[in-house]
Amino acid sequence: MATSNFVPCPGPAERPARMGLPALALLLAARLLHTQASPLARSFQVDYENNCFRKDGAPFRYISGSIHYARVPRPAWRDRLLKMYMSGLSTVQVYVPWNYHETLPGVYDFTGNRDVEAFLDLTAELGLLVILRPGPYICAEWEMGGLPAWLLWKPDINLRTSNPAYLAAVDSWLHILLPKIKPRLYQHGGNIISVQVENEYGSYYACDYGYLRHLLGSFRALLGSEVLLFTTDSTGVEELRCGTLQGLYATVDFGPGSNVTEAFGAQRRVEPKGPLVNSEYYTGWLDYWGEAHASTSAAWVSRGLEDMLQLGASINMYMFHGGTNFAYWSGADYKDQYKPVTTSYDYDAPLSEAGDPTEKLFAIRTVISKFQPLPFGPMPPATPKYHPSLSLQYADLLDVLDVLCPSGPVQSQFPLTFEALKQVHGFVVYHTQLPWDVRDPATLDAPPHSICDRAYVMLQKGTLERDRQTMLHITGRAGDTLDILLENMGRISFGANASDFKVRGEGPEAPEGMVPLSNWLIYPLAIDTAVQQGWPHTALPKSSSGGRVGPAFYTGTFDTPGIAWDTFVKFPGWSKGLLWINGFNLGRYWTRRGPQQTLFVPGSLLHVGHPNNITVLELEGAPPTPVLLFLDRPLYNRTLGCNTTGTE
Repeated sequence: MATSNFVPCPGPAERPARMGLPALALLLAARLLHTQASPLARSFQVDYENNCFRKDGAPFRYISGSIHYARVPRPAWRDRLLKMYMSGLSTVQVYVPWNYHETLPGVYDFTGNRDVEAFLDLTAELGLLVILRPGPYICAEWEMGGLPAWLLWKPDINLRTSNPAYLAAVDSWLHILLPKIKPRLYQHGGNIISVQVENEYGSYYACDYGYLRHLLGSFRALLGSEVLLFTTDSTGVEELRCGTLQGLYATVDFGPGSNVTEAFGAQRRVEPKGPLVNSEYYTGWLDYWGEAHASTSAAWVSRGLEDMLQLGASINMYMFHGGTNFAYWSGADYKDQYKPVTTSYDYDAPLSEAGDPTEKLFAIRTVISKFQPLPFGPMPPATPKYHPSLSLQYADLLDVLDVLCPSGPVQSQFPLTFEALKQVHGFVVYHTQLPWDVRDPATLDAPPHSICDRAYVMLQKGTLERDRQTMLHITGRAGDTLDILLENMGRISFGANASDFKVRGEGPEAPEGMVPLSNWLIYPLAIDTAVQQGWPHTALPKSSSGGRVGPAFYTGTFDTPGIAWDTFVKFPGWSKGLLWINGFNLGRYWTRRGPQQTLFVPGSLLHVGHPNNITVLELEGAPPTPVLLFLDRPLYNRTLGCNTTGTE
């Protein structure tokens, strides 16, 4: 078993054996005063002398799990939180994605699935404490790490630094968010015991202590002096040097297979006294398109958990329930090349993407039971699943540009970035004409980092892709149309390359031997707006194409069997695209690349008693008979297992 210099807090003082009536009366009076002043008497603090947390003066350690409300449909919040509570967790850890709420500068959305206050109130109702991580940067494999893409409308902005333009946007956001948080702090009668400032800042290139000091001052000014503020970083020396700051309690993150003593020793180098805390103990891992599905054994995870609990550490399991990157919210990493994250954020977590308890959950629950009593009652069961099938009809994307871009195209000599077009997510069509005959195959070349992230060239039905396929050979006659559909696959969420501009247009200076194409008509597509308004079911045009190759929409309807159950959609023979059901964007599929082969459909999205509309945007090529299947479980085409001896 791992050893440590951790010294547990002493327990409460023993009660005297005898108590006279006057002493009893004084005790009752004191308890009455304590009860009357309980909101003010509540406290959550670090006990540096005894290396632990103290909650209301008593020694305390938390066993927590991460859940992201933005990745879980609101009707399922209670189910997931109840299962976490019944697993023995005292606490949940929650990110607040800035870009999920401030969708445009000064435009805020806290309704429906974005109602973070309702989510926090539900955690309190269910008896769970909260560790809040409001950023402003969160990573989380979320689009641009939670930072709004509209920050990039100022091309010279420096993200996550003391850059004045960036700090002004951060301050404006914190003045909206943190006043909603303050009444829910534990000291004010709420259930939020601690608040993280930034996230893994030591892994960012800037190492800007002025930025961290600015955030510390803002959080203190808006939340008060009593709330426990903390940081989280990996255990590397450089990461802890740049990511920590006096006045912020330093915690670490590491996964199973790490040497627990060495990992907590890293925390002790920057935080010699106080509780041991692993703020992200990895129960699994994320998936990237084109790589194997990550899987971590229950035995490996539970053994590491038990080792840490033996040391008296406080632990948050990341993730306990991962959920789904609906719509365009999945981010990307950059590790030698651009690596977009899959739509599923299952994470091989104890609660599956659909919220079903797994073998890993019960193994973790058994470990927790060795250290504290479990809640009384059964674990809520897995939800029932539904599996019909349906066929679809289609229309080419280029035939419906008037619907998808009702304001008409933007004219430009050279291609404009998504940011210049103020297009946050999704797709843009770039249209021009060949200036002369191209009888011999000519190279259509995209300079490095100019295609961000995937382009569908509709002259010869080819594809350009960031860091992979950057040139095509084309032929044609003068005046032939060259249409390129560019897809934003998600902005980078981790590392130094956070300023992830989509498209870099070639200016007047072209590489030697190359002639830049010019005179572009640019169509920023508002596909989600059209689908939410009932298109294409209200007006499906006839296709001008004779084949099912290239970007096209497919539509159909289906009925539920009298009850709306969760399900998974399978795409047999399809390639890559997006799926909407009843106007809700369920996210990207990419069956040709994998590993994810299905998309999760929450039952709360489905209609009972009247047809459900389904819309597919297939980008590369649908099967001859376009059929979708509904399954009762997810499918992956490749799985990478982490065994008990492996390391991450």
